[in-house]
Amino acid sequence: MDALIIVVLGLLGIVAASTLGARIGVAAPLLLVVVGIGVSLLPWVPAVHIDPEWILAGVLPPLLYSASVSMPSMDFRREFGSIGALSVLLVVVSSLVLGAFFTWVIPGLGIWWGIALGAIVSPTDAVATSIAKKLPVSPRVVSILEGESLLNDATALVLLRTAIAGTAASVSLWSVLGKFAFAVVVAVVIGFLVGKVNLMVRARITDSTANTVISFTVPFLASIPAEELGASGLVAAVVAGLVTGYGAPRTLSPSHRLSDAQNWRTVELVLEGSVFLVMGLELSSIIEDVRAEHQGIPAAILVAAGALALTVVVRAVYVAPLLRALQAVARRREKIKPTLHDYTNQLENPEQYGEFKGRRGDKPWEPSDNQLERFKTRLRRTAADIDYYLAAPLGWREGTVVVWAGMRGAVTLAAAQTLPEDTPSRPLLILIAFLVAAGSLILQGGTLKRVVLGVGSSPGTTVDSDIDERRRILELLDSAAVAVVSDGSSKRYQLAVLDAQRQAVLDARDDGLFDGRMLATVLEVLDADQISLELKGGPDD
Repeated sequence: MDALIIVVLGLLGIVAASTLGARIGVAAPLLLVVVGIGVSLLPWVPAVHIDPEWILAGVLPPLLYSASVSMPSMDFRREFGSIGALSVLLVVVSSLVLGAFFTWVIPGLGIWWGIALGAIVSPTDAVATSIAKKLPVSPRVVSILEGESLLNDATALVLLRTAIAGTAASVSLWSVLGKFAFAVVVAVVIGFLVGKVNLMVRARITDSTANTVISFTVPFLASIPAEELGASGLVAAVVAGLVTGYGAPRTLSPSHRLSDAQNWRTVELVLEGSVFLVMGLELSSIIEDVRAEHQGIPAAILVAAGALALTVVVRAVYVAPLLRALQAVARRREKIKPTLHDYTNQLENPEQYGEFKGRRGDKPWEPSDNQLERFKTRLRRTAADIDYYLAAPLGWREGTVVVWAGMRGAVTLAAAQTLPEDTPSRPLLILIAFLVAAGSLILQGGTLKRVVLGVGSSPGTTVDSDIDERRRILELLDSAAVAVVSDGSSKRYQLAVLDAQRQAVLDARDDGLFDGRMLATVLEVLDADQISLELKGGPDD
């Protein structure tokens, strides 16, 4: 009964933090961490300890799956270079730099244990970075931060396992690269297969409630086999979510997608809130462990402060040249726009330019109709990609937000608690990880809004550009509706219009012609209109 009361109080606390946070302008995760820390320090509150596997294997897969389902696949593809650079290379660099720092400041730690702790505090947290989604930042920044936080946990956990293994035996660079490649490739294959099977099975189930229940199992169906094979279960869950999010609008009915969206929002609220509340509540038990080992808490605070400052400095030093490289790539792509325009004109106006004839090496090439259509699609997508990069360039404003929004969270604490029992100064290392994560959330998360407002908006994120995009989307919907021929049945005609508009929006999404999140909103509106129309019933049923 006591456990049930605690769960109920926890749920009410999560709802209260979400409601209060929206009113006072403070993110709910920050409130929950602070409340959890305050409650844990009360003398009559017992120490709280949660098995880290509950977080890493039970909470993170559904949270990452849900985030990846809602992430526009086109944005993920376009920003994959930045996402990969941040989620892999930056984690490696940060782990090594922090590992050297920890080895230097913690007596008797050793370089491998230092790298292990560096890998623990290096990855950003997917839930923590969701704070940035609620602020007026560039959609590109949101996509980069979200994509980074979806994938960098896998890099960090592989490095953590490698560093722990390195304490007992020699580890070569090739073995590390091999383990990482295996963990990612196997996870991608499993996640892709689970995502595809998920869509095929759920497309044949008519009951929305049963359909949603199946969706709750998908992240675990992807992550558990991947982990059993030694791959990354988190990456598998992310890939399954990306495949599901991309294919669901063409495969699942509007009622199924609406049920999914509503129920997964509830799951996200409960799991996200629970993660941060539990994170705060664990402080007292961590402090007790440090005191039992007769290790200094003030020293841990100083080390954590230095590590937190170092994570921001390393991230800033890394992001600055990355943005310059992305700007250079965008300028090179801009130069090929006239060539793409000429090719497009030649393909779209054969009566004026003649039949298209290309070359493959030194030989002339006359493509078939299918090849020509695929070539047109590639031209449209390439041109749309270039417009996307030029419309919202990444400058110092975006770089500042990317650096400051890289917050640590509950993953850092859960990973620290997986350290073996014979780890030197284990309680101290866990406390340092906790302080880095909590300090990052409170300091960076609490001031992120001020930083965003301080750097101002970017030239590519103006209100006028959003209005123009909405106007073009409305024109797309109108043209799709006009193309539908009425058959004399009002309801069937309206459903046909909605279906044509949905297909037009999905084709535009695949070609990257509009902002992915804006198109997702349009799809939700079309789904709601169709559900409303179907519920009305009538003689056309």
